[in-house]
Amino acid sequence: MKMKRSRSEVFGLRRVKLPHILFVIAALYLILVCFKFSAYFETSTTTEDEAVRRDQLEVSKPSLGSAYEDGNSEALENDNRFEKVKEEKKLDEEPDDNFRERLENGSRIERVSQKENDDSFPPIDLRYGRLTGDILRRRQRTRDMTGLEKMADEAWSLGLKAWEEVHKYNEKDNDLTSILEGKQEHCPPWVSMSSEELTKGDQITFLPCGLAAGSSITVVGTPHHAHNEYVPQLAKIKAGDPMVLVSQFKVELQGLKSVVAEDPPKILHLNPRLRGDWSQQPVIEHNTCYRMQWGTAQRCDGLPSKGDDDMLVDGFQRCEKWLRNDVVDSKESRTTTWFKRFIGRAQKPEVTWPFPFVEGKLFVLTIRAGVDGYHINVGGRHVTSFPYRTGHTLEDATGLAIKGDVDVHSVFATSLPASHPSFSPQRVIEMSEKWKAKPLPAHPIRVFIGILSATNHFAERMAIRKTWMQASAIKSSDVVVRFFVALSPRREQNAVLKKEAAYFGDVVVLTFMDHYELVVLKTIAICEYAVQNLSASYVMKCDDDTFTRVDIILKELDRVPREQSLYMGNLNLFHRPLRHGKWAVSFEEWPEAVYPPYANGPGYIISSDIANFIVSQHTKRKLRIFKMEDVSMGMWVEQFNSSKSRVQYSHHGKFCQYGCMDNYYTAHYQSPRQMVCLWDNLANGRPRCCNF
Repeated sequence: MKMKRSRSEVFGLRRVKLPHILFVIAALYLILVCFKFSAYFETSTTTEDEAVRRDQLEVSKPSLGSAYEDGNSEALENDNRFEKVKEEKKLDEEPDDNFRERLENGSRIERVSQKENDDSFPPIDLRYGRLTGDILRRRQRTRDMTGLEKMADEAWSLGLKAWEEVHKYNEKDNDLTSILEGKQEHCPPWVSMSSEELTKGDQITFLPCGLAAGSSITVVGTPHHAHNEYVPQLAKIKAGDPMVLVSQFKVELQGLKSVVAEDPPKILHLNPRLRGDWSQQPVIEHNTCYRMQWGTAQRCDGLPSKGDDDMLVDGFQRCEKWLRNDVVDSKESRTTTWFKRFIGRAQKPEVTWPFPFVEGKLFVLTIRAGVDGYHINVGGRHVTSFPYRTGHTLEDATGLAIKGDVDVHSVFATSLPASHPSFSPQRVIEMSEKWKAKPLPAHPIRVFIGILSATNHFAERMAIRKTWMQASAIKSSDVVVRFFVALSPRREQNAVLKKEAAYFGDVVVLTFMDHYELVVLKTIAICEYAVQNLSASYVMKCDDDTFTRVDIILKELDRVPREQSLYMGNLNLFHRPLRHGKWAVSFEEWPEAVYPPYANGPGYIISSDIANFIVSQHTKRKLRIFKMEDVSMGMWVEQFNSSKSRVQYSHHGKFCQYGCMDNYYTAHYQSPRQMVCLWDNLANGRPRCCNF
């Protein structure tokens, strides 16, 4: 007789299903993983037995690796050979310090092949399935790195590979030949684009060979109706609704081929504001922008500009008159009108037109390139004229960008130039003996000037060679100048850079991939180059868009006692880090509330004892590195000031941060053409600006 199972027993058996079995298996797996977890970290360190099987790591000397120590010689490979590290046990015990030494001293690990790269780390136990050897090696190397350190590590690795590719680059390759010699581009006499083509091309019309005098661009479009836009400033300064009605768009001629990997210069910025701005009146604004530095705006708000000859552009007024709701035209009395007719004076009829752009209504805008400037017509009537500004010419205007509250129906560009040389280094690099740098002098010098430059800034470097590098103090080797350039992702640019450096002898090539946040490494390289290769009293750092008056700077330095530690420039005091926006600095990057006193980056000077201190601290791995190089220099000077004799902080506003001022020491944001103009002015005894 079978006993009937109780209901509870049957219910319990039914509950032991597949999910419960999987749960038990998962629990056992977790226990196994926890038991073996310590072995995971053991694979990330090296035991003494494993170290025997490790290939020796090759690291460089404690200096920033560069391809050219003295530009007049070939690459100094002997100075950049990788030394063998004999104390492997010490490396094993301090893997993170090894990296910091490589970052802070600019050392570089050369990976000859993937096999050697794998063998440079201890053998990895692969019994944990997905935890592959590559992941473990990457974790070992980047476990305690900061974001800046990881970026630098990657930049050095990519830079080494890029430099190896340059050495393999065949100068007879078609790509390099076309870049160096310049090939004739196809220049169509006209270009047209429909609304569909503009939408696909991000509202940009390409002008392959730029513009010429007589060229014209016609844009057919319709402005959008105004929309509400929140303005936080209004909420702060006045009570009421911070929402304002906005309808505006911009038409820009851009130098798309002038630069690479940075914002193109805005050769013409035309910005109609249909609902006005702070003026509460419709406005058309004109401007230019070079390297994110805007010039002085020309605003046309319905009031006519002066008719003086120096204010006219090809005989046209800069701003025409249009109807305004706050201006009432004065009318002549009937008596005056009758009297003028009686004496026979011709009565010239005057018509005041409304603002040329209306929301929701079609417009036809024409930009014509004249002799002295641009002329803007809308609906067949002249509206504004904008004079050319020194820095960029018509041939540089290779793109038309239209953005904002507007529907563009079509674009027509006519009377375009028939020929134009290629936008290549051949246009700007002049291989002439007179522009070559002299060998490094054996005698002491006054100032060493290090110029930070980008790979593709061939025109900027050539302009400096032809202008202020021709100063008498530089020609007599009392002042020495060198460019410090990192590498580009584009192989052909690096190949041209190598040829440029070998010929002119004034370029120090740093073999890491260029990045804005790694500019601080270039500044350290300037100090190391000055300390290791020269006997200079002072070290100056500037940018390749900085025009430097060498003579006036030497006179300023003559006023400083020889033994006095010096930090000279346009100093900033109590500046706070920006925590939001494009240039934001996180609390992890800079926890302090304010920056130390620092000089603006476009141009500053330190004494040689400060440069020696920076190199010494760098070698000892005690130099704090921050992504903003000018702030980093202020931080290092403050550290030197607290440990050594007092530093003289010398502030001069004529080390211009934004643009130029008359009687400047340095002028910033100067294009190659502006530099030539500044040099011509100096030759005539007039230290005057050439911009705007």
